[in-house]
Amino acid sequence: MRFFRPCFITRLLYYRALFRIKTGEKILCLTFDDGPDPGSTPELLHLLDHHNVKAVFFCNGKSAQKYPELMELIRSGGHVTGNHGYNHINGWATSAAKYMENINLASHFTSGRLFRPPYGRLRINQYRKLLKTYKIIFWDIMSYDFDGKFGEVNSLRILKRKIRPGSVIVFHDKQGSSVMKFLDEFITSATGSGYRFILPEF
Repeated sequence: MRFFRPCFITRLLYYRALFRIKTGEKILCLTFDDGPDPGSTPELLHLLDHHNVKAVFFCNGKSAQKYPELMELIRSGGHVTGNHGYNHINGWATSAAKYMENINLASHFTSGRLFRPPYGRLRINQYRKLLKTYKIIFWDIMSYDFDGKFGEVNSLRILKRKIRPGSVIVFHDKQGSSVMKFLDEFITSATGSGYRFILPEF
């Protein structure tokens, strides 16, 4: 079963995290998880630059350490980098101590300010510890661009149907993601419907 929005309980439990920008304006925030990746990041950045859209890239520390030149390319393009853990660990299956150790290691290569939990899985004790240092960013819409069985046609259809003022949208910056097959059309469609793409004031 696919959940395109986080459930009410998740929003309630992690009420100090950002799921959606509080606004009545037609604005959207694009985010990309799991990069950087030499097979996807440069192409994504080129497309975003073409549309003059800035985004948040939640990067894996291991990849960021391996490809510092891609991290610089992201930042020099006016985009923001966030922390997605060092190696994409599952918070539900990890102690708070090991989880924080993993995130702290990643912070040296990604961000010590913004964090998105891999898989969206986070224990309450981890959440409380993270709040002391990080702004935690979840999402309002999951595009499922990583799911080969879902496909780019369905991803585009869901996005067009579910966007609303303040939506924070998740895509993936990695090979195997279908995002490049529909992102251009989505940005064009959303812009044509009166939406703007912004970076929130975190």
